[in-house]
Amino acid sequence: MTRTAADYRWFEDDFPDIAEAYCFTLVRGLSPAELTSRLEGRPEIPLRGIAAVVDAAFAQYDLEGGDRQLVAMTPVGTWTLLIEPNGYLGVTEERVLPASAGTCWVSHFVNINGVGTFLWAQDQVLRLCFDPMFLEDRWGAAPDELLDVMHRIGFHFDNDPEMDVSSPAGFALAEHLTGIAITPALLQDTTFTCATVQIR
Repeated sequence: MTRTAADYRWFEDDFPDIAEAYCFTLVRGLSPAELTSRLEGRPEIPLRGIAAVVDAAFAQYDLEGGDRQLVAMTPVGTWTLLIEPNGYLGVTEERVLPASAGTCWVSHFVNINGVGTFLWAQDQVLRLCFDPMFLEDRWGAAPDELLDVMHRIGFHFDNDPEMDVSSPAGFALAEHLTGIAITPALLQDTTFTCATVQIR
């Protein structure tokens, strides 16, 4: 059964500090250490809970003037979840495509200005990329493959939606592609492996 945007409404209600600007990425078959290596990251101390990760990410930004991004990672099944508060590395094609060699990479991003991106890459091939607010503009090797699923999830294809569901819909589409559900307990209770990655 396909999860829908309604199943992820809790994220914006329960985690407002990260919900306004984030990038969530799932990468299949790589450990956090392997993913850190692919991104040429620098290991940092582990942090427990997403609130601590958000605080550390903003402190990191102030410390290095935005040149390095704090990322928090944890294994979930055969995937690694990578979280960037106020980050966008996971949807930066020139970084993602090389890092996706031999694996599957699914990422969704929102910033404080309401700009968003959903990205699905497979073994260095961009399968699908789009801004959830402009769904008619999709690109990649398979831009229409998930259209039926996107409708079922609740993405708004009309020009004037009554409610913006792009964030919860992004979580639901990522779960459809990966089989990995993001839960409140996962965000609150996990001790995350952390690293910083050069972004500019």
